[in-house]
Amino acid sequence: MRWENLTADPAGGPARDAALFGADAVTTRTFDTPEFRGITFHEIRARSIVNRVPGASRMPFEWTVNPYRGCTHACVYCFARKTHSYLDLDTGLDFDSQIVVKVNAPELLRRQLASRRWHGEHIAMGTNVDCYQRAEGRYGLMPGIIAALRDRANPFSILTKGTLILRDLDLLRQASEVTDVGISVSVGFTDTELWRTVEPGTPAPERRLDVVRTLTDHGIDCGVLMAPVIPFLGDHPAQLRATVRAVAASGATSVTPLVLHLRPGAREWFMAWLEHHHPHLVPRYERLYAEGAYAPKWYQRRITRQVHELAQEYGIGPARAGMPRRITAPEPAVPSASTAPTAPGPTQLTLL
Repeated sequence: MRWENLTADPAGGPARDAALFGADAVTTRTFDTPEFRGITFHEIRARSIVNRVPGASRMPFEWTVNPYRGCTHACVYCFARKTHSYLDLDTGLDFDSQIVVKVNAPELLRRQLASRRWHGEHIAMGTNVDCYQRAEGRYGLMPGIIAALRDRANPFSILTKGTLILRDLDLLRQASEVTDVGISVSVGFTDTELWRTVEPGTPAPERRLDVVRTLTDHGIDCGVLMAPVIPFLGDHPAQLRATVRAVAASGATSVTPLVLHLRPGAREWFMAWLEHHHPHLVPRYERLYAEGAYAPKWYQRRITRQVHELAQEYGIGPARAGMPRRITAPEPAVPSASTAPTAPGPTQLTLL
């Protein structure tokens, strides 16, 4: 594995490129338990944990914290797959099974937030790989991270497919008393057949919606990022309706659609998956994504319009891009994936 291309910020402030660490501080572990069988963890002591988003990015925020690299969710479309190539790891199976764990993330974050160079800007988490993937159940980095942000009254947001976020519900409520906290759960579809093949390491969509329901039942506003909407597999009007209906029933405060995008690294892995599971769709994808990583604007706008109309019908609305949702104090006590529409399909939103 190649580490030497990553250099430290000697002043100890926020990093301006990828998360940083030294090759002399790597411990490799495997665990002989069913949930971690076949997975290798590379425990490192990072030199920086607050990372600046590149200026050319479409993200609506400037700073991120990523305690992990690689993700056992194994989503075949994950755009972050490309980051594993920087370590001379492949963007397919290695991304799913070679997980970098920044074991000193909480203490490092606390130190960086106290730096005179830090001015309390919003920090986003879960926008690269999921900070509540299975590894978090063993390493438990997020409680320390949330506590550090709470103690500095630093605004933050979390995007996740993981149910483990409920473990930290009390910490999230404490943080919300002193700063702005935004929580979003990613649920692109409710089609069980599609989920089993395209997101094999994630909790089922209904379990993620249970997370939304639990958070809202405890007075914590939670939106749903409906991502990705997968062309020809998850974009049939009946599928969109079923998903938005389920999102509304969960009590979500907003639903924001995001059409699948295929950046280098993810594109190759996704297309190999498509060739295996839905070979008849390969030519249609080659045409739809002929101009690059993003589906055409006309298709994005169509999906966005359909989802927003359904959201209005079911009494929920889209989130405003980049706006954190304030967590409030609690009050006192579908067609299968194999059924493809005959015609392809809104505005590309920018959280992932």
